Amino acid sequence: MSIKHKFNSGLDTFFAMILIAVLLAACGKGGSTNPTTNTNPATTTPVNTNPVTPGLNKTGTGNAALSSIPSTTGNSVAMVVDAGPVPGISSVNVGYVSVTVCTPGTVGSTAACQTIDHVSVDTGSYGLRLLNSTLSSNLNLPAVVAANGQAIGECVPFVIGTTWGSVRLADIYIGGEVARSVPIQDIGDNPGGVTSVPTDCSSRGTIDVTLAQLGSNGILGVGAFVNDCDACLQQVQLATYYTCTSSGCANSTVTSAQVVRNPVASFSIDNNGVLVDLPAVSPTGSIVINGSLIFGIGTQSISNSSTNVYSNLIPNTASIFAISPRTGNFTTNFNGAVLTSYLDSGSNGLFFNDASIPTCPVNTWAFCPSPSPITLSASNVPYNGSAGPSFSFNVVAADTIFLNSSIVAGNIGGPSGSANTFAWGLPFFYGRKVFTAISGATTTAGPGPYWAY
Repeated sequence: MSIKHKFNSGLDTFFAMILIAVLLAACGKGGSTNPTTNTNPATTTPVNTNPVTPGLNKTGTGNAALSSIPSTTGNSVAMVVDAGPVPGISSVNVGYVSVTVCTPGTVGSTAACQTIDHVSVDTGSYGLRLLNSTLSSNLNLPAVVAANGQAIGECVPFVIGTTWGSVRLADIYIGGEVARSVPIQDIGDNPGGVTSVPTDCSSRGTIDVTLAQLGSNGILGVGAFVNDCDACLQQVQLATYYTCTSSGCANSTVTSAQVVRNPVASFSIDNNGVLVDLPAVSPTGSIVINGSLIFGIGTQSISNSSTNVYSNLIPNTASIFAISPRTGNFTTNFNGAVLTSYLDSGSNGLFFNDASIPTCPVNTWAFCPSPSPITLSASNVPYNGSAGPSFSFNVVAADTIFLNSSIVAGNIGGPSGSANTFAWGLPFFYGRKVFTAISGATTTAGPGPYWAY
């Protein structure tokens, strides 16, 4: 589940569109239900500056030159929250990493590999999804095919738009980790040469397959589940997976070797979860921050920056929140209500309902409290557990933040598009070490799935 807001701003005018991810209720873990994916296009806003961030190749296209297989040292990759890859457009509260994909099974300098910059990090979805427009045809990523030889395609529906594309195999290198021969979604690639999108997919909304529509060169889903649709392993789900030829596509099941999956679960080590480590942000915002996406939980105890190895031990002071193996959610107590909630690095703000807080006159999707800021409090509750300690958080007038061209803001929020929900988006991650443990994985803090911070 995810709630995101996309807005554009000129010098004097702003407008907003609310993006609410659709949950495919049939897609579950072991017969239960969890969302297939909860990632929507990144928040974008044109501003006068579009800074280049150190450590990332800000090409605007995501197309780095083909190269050999990268080094596999370390358990982390640089994560940046910056203006994003869309030319002339700046993102707000979207975290990115670089990902290298290679033709499966190739080794050394003979391998066909490509590094894609500005892939958004999403702890609320599962699997790697890359825009076809960023990928070189020289990669020759093999199509995933069914037993009858037909190509497999995937549809990922959202309220305002849908991603569509083929499923292909890739060796995935992120930081010093590698996941070999993993199915990914190739967004915009036509499986089996089909020229039209299946009706039950296109009816879910506009097909979003371009950089301008997606707001990033791809999506790295590193959430708390292994597969993006476990129920699809058992029975056909509408508008999800298909087998395709040039004459059309049919709804289909997939096997465990065909389903798009969280690449972290395929690492040889450091494969039980992730740690998002981002610094705190000034109350007035920033134009860029740099942090890390660290792989594994409790698998590395000593940091060594020269080898790109960083400790991923959960601090003794951290709170651990078991989440539902069915939905991936826990609950939040706020304003006397018990709300369905989740931690989602792919959401751009804190989204909840509070009728006492006015929305902005310009960015009408966001809160503009007066006076600004206001301090609120909430407590999170583990799945089938008791409430943790209350904590406070601030919400400021978003119009003021955006007028000073800030694109990193730790204190913006807005009304939730879903009743009785509270989405803790990327601002919640600033200044916290936030862990996501994968369902079924063994960790030093017990089995996943859980969040800890």
